[in-house]
Amino acid sequence: MKKLIVVAALLYVSLTSLFAQHADGIKGVWVNDAKDAKVEIYKSGDKYFGKITWVKEMYEADGRTPKKDSKNSDEKLRSRNIVNMVILSGFTFDDGEWTGGELYDPKSGKTYKSKMKLKGDALEIRGYVGSPMFGKTTIWTKAS
Repeated sequence: MKKLIVVAALLYVSLTSLFAQHADGIKGVWVNDAKDAKVEIYKSGDKYFGKITWVKEMYEADGRTPKKDSKNSDEKLRSRNIVNMVILSGFTFDDGEWTGGELYDPKSGKTYKSKMKLKGDALEIRGYVGSPMFGKTTIWTKAS
């Protein structure tokens, strides 16, 4: 009986760690489909977030001022820097997907409901309004 309990406990620990590794497979730095930005995806608590760590055009026209979130619909947020801005927020892992989150697009200033899924070394991100049926999928690649 003791052996059965030990085996069951080891099996539970093994399966739990495998699940956690798969859920954390999204963590790391990703390059967007336009290849003009890198986003670091990280976990905080039980949710996943992503912040911009690099953009191709880092500065405004003057060559010194960091690019700002100028298209944000909230006027108070237009002065924040693009680099280090959180653009993916509130995702949870469930059944092979990260769902329940939002994607902010600094190019348009719009926020979309979103879900993500790993497909090999690619990350499929679907942003949508209302239903995932009415959205757009973008493919990000793992940064090297």
